[in-house]
Amino acid sequence: MAPNPSHLETVGSVVEGIVRAKQDTSYPDTPKKVLPIVVHGDAAISGQGIVYEIVQMAQLDGYKTNGTIHIVVNNQVGFTTNYLDGRSSTYCTDVAKVTLSPVVHVNADDAEEVVRAARFALDYRMKFGEDVFIDMLGYRKYGHNEGDEPRFTQPKLYEAIGKHKNVRDLYADKLVEEKIIDKDFVKKIEKEFKASLEESLEDSRKQDTTTITPIMQDKWAEYKQADRKTMMKPIDTTYPLDKLEKIAEVLGKLPEDKEFIRKITRLVKNRKDRFFKDNKLDWALAELLAYGTLLEEGYNVRISGQDVERGTFSHRHAVIKTASQEEEIVQLKNVPNAEGKFNIFNSLLSEYGVVGFDYGYALGSPETLTIWEAQFGDFSNGAQIMIDQYISAAEDKWGIQNGLVMLLPHGYEGQGAEHSSARMERYLQLCADDNMFVADCTTPANMFHLLRRQVKAKYRKPLIVFTPKSLLRHPLVVSTKEDFANGSFQMLIDDAKAKASKVKTLVFVTGKFYYDLLEKREELKRDDVALVRIEQLFPLPEDEIRKVLKKYKNATDVVWAQEEPKNMGAYMHILLHLKEASGFRVCSQDLHASPAAGSSVRAKGRHEAVINSVFNKK
Repeated sequence: MAPNPSHLETVGSVVEGIVRAKQDTSYPDTPKKVLPIVVHGDAAISGQGIVYEIVQMAQLDGYKTNGTIHIVVNNQVGFTTNYLDGRSSTYCTDVAKVTLSPVVHVNADDAEEVVRAARFALDYRMKFGEDVFIDMLGYRKYGHNEGDEPRFTQPKLYEAIGKHKNVRDLYADKLVEEKIIDKDFVKKIEKEFKASLEESLEDSRKQDTTTITPIMQDKWAEYKQADRKTMMKPIDTTYPLDKLEKIAEVLGKLPEDKEFIRKITRLVKNRKDRFFKDNKLDWALAELLAYGTLLEEGYNVRISGQDVERGTFSHRHAVIKTASQEEEIVQLKNVPNAEGKFNIFNSLLSEYGVVGFDYGYALGSPETLTIWEAQFGDFSNGAQIMIDQYISAAEDKWGIQNGLVMLLPHGYEGQGAEHSSARMERYLQLCADDNMFVADCTTPANMFHLLRRQVKAKYRKPLIVFTPKSLLRHPLVVSTKEDFANGSFQMLIDDAKAKASKVKTLVFVTGKFYYDLLEKREELKRDDVALVRIEQLFPLPEDEIRKVLKKYKNATDVVWAQEEPKNMGAYMHILLHLKEASGFRVCSQDLHASPAAGSSVRAKGRHEAVINSVFNKK
């Protein structure tokens, strides 16, 4: 039984993800041994859009689970809404037509026919590996709950229901009529059942507290829940340089007997040169090397989302296609001595359903680095219910850990209101009770170690990463292979060039905006300004920030700088979690309803104004 919030149909995607994880890890050769059963209401299956998203996954390589049995408890009432007001389709199960799945319509009053329908559904799924629906037509005796008065809205329907025998009595009468049992037998089993319920009730009252068995207890036995103190402890994410070189060789090589477009050939050669000649590793190499090292260490890696195989900004190229036959080459599947499995799937155009699926996958396979990447960061808006009900709250509500990683491209580069902000402020507002990690990295090495930390830890927390766009190819956004092999994740990066005695303005900044300020500082030749990067926003490295404040004690001007409007970005979060922040000078855009200007000229003007305000204290 999967934990289920009150948001109807949300759990369906989680169930599918759990099932796929179990199939991949425990039954890769016999996946039908794991069967998803999803229970729907008639109003929900026809009214909730996520059902369509899940149904569209049914035959897709990255998401199929070899058939789901959908049981619709069709009581003809959605809360108090008559079914005629709840859908335009003839049947509530008409979504099944999308995949030409069979639908069995059965009268819930006929107990034997319901059993027969269930047997048919099971046989069909096991034989064909496809979805099947059971539309179990019944009624709801008491309205929405026992205290509701359904006659307010359906007086005629509930007049009929009030006179109607229940299923138990109908079936008992049938068996008596057929002389299979007598009335005394019915009274006997009814008495025994009530006695059993009373006994269970008394037993429950003897317990001081309720004991809840965690979902998939055996799978999660070695992962312990972590508090802030544990989350802030460093984790060894180093990796031997000689092994790293072997993975880099794989990533810098293409099959010689196949033909590729010129851009791909140049790109792969560039990877090799970056590692072996220039020692300037970029963001794409950071990602691919992180995945490769984890695969070699026996961890699985699963990535899904829109356009993830090449990457929205054409940086990742984890899947490379030949020019003429479009044969797929996945270099990471050739990592020497790799025991882990690498899977990457371009998703359907869905956020809500796919994030739910991948959350479920991470729940079903904690040893897998499970990643969902948004095409642009704010596209995760479409998955907001998953973020609110599971990602941010599940550990607090149900004691459930989860290691899902969300990669959200973020950065103000004049691409408009919908393609600039990953709505950082929304995730940070949800941060509490040590519920997740939130990071905004500025170096490839830090991203490398962050991804490795996610699975090397002996606990699991969701990880939200605001990833770059322009920085993917920025000449300064590089790291050395030694940074990868011997380094660790840095929650805060101090200014290596600044001399504390000279610094008059201390600037705290996060993400891509650091490079904008760095460029301006170089232009102005200001050695009295220190730029300190906060790479982990939650849990906020408060102690490290205070050490920096102490180091630059001569600074008379302490700034929080962000490219987002003041009511967005990380500013409010910093105010909440760092008491010293109330005295910071804030450099940001003014309060805005839209994340960014639609006009690139206006956006550039606003951006430059914020940069200038950092260096020109009024």
